[in-house]
Amino acid sequence: MATATATLIPLEAVEPAMIEAVLDRAFGPDRHARTAYRIRQGMDWLPGLSLAALDENEMLVATIQCWPVALQTKQGQVPLVMVGPVAVVPERQGEGFGVGLMSAMIAEDARLASGGGPSLPQVLIGDVDYYGRWGFSAAMTGGWRCPGPFESHRLLARGTAVAAMPSEGMLGPWEG
Repeated sequence: MATATATLIPLEAVEPAMIEAVLDRAFGPDRHARTAYRIRQGMDWLPGLSLAALDENEMLVATIQCWPVALQTKQGQVPLVMVGPVAVVPERQGEGFGVGLMSAMIAEDARLASGGGPSLPQVLIGDVDYYGRWGFSAAMTGGWRCPGPFESHRLLARGTAVAAMPSEGMLGPWEG
């Protein structure tokens, strides 16, 4: 795998239409039907943790978005950050842009937490072979449900508070 040179910028510095174009190219125009979209429905992505990657020609080639969501339980809602989509345009996949964005997002989350800010558990739907390098696992999510089809082994979570999370609940938008 080649490692690309990238400049990371806040996603809020990118025109929304350009973000949508990257997402369409990476996941196809039917991406809105995916379960992850239902989980974060009506939410705005979190500016501090959402980033974009520009290549050596300053072209937008990848984005990562993070969203305020919650595990809805009988006792109430438990806040989480939903990671994704991590989108890389097809012709630049495998060059390290996704790894760079994930690593930068996790570093920024740790920086915010060390300054007294919240560090909420993170959840995503993805492959443990890829996301496991950042500590994502399905070990604690077996009783969690989603508002649409999903493969339980692909519902992954990470964070120091994951072990204290309720063992059952439905993922959905944060109702704050």
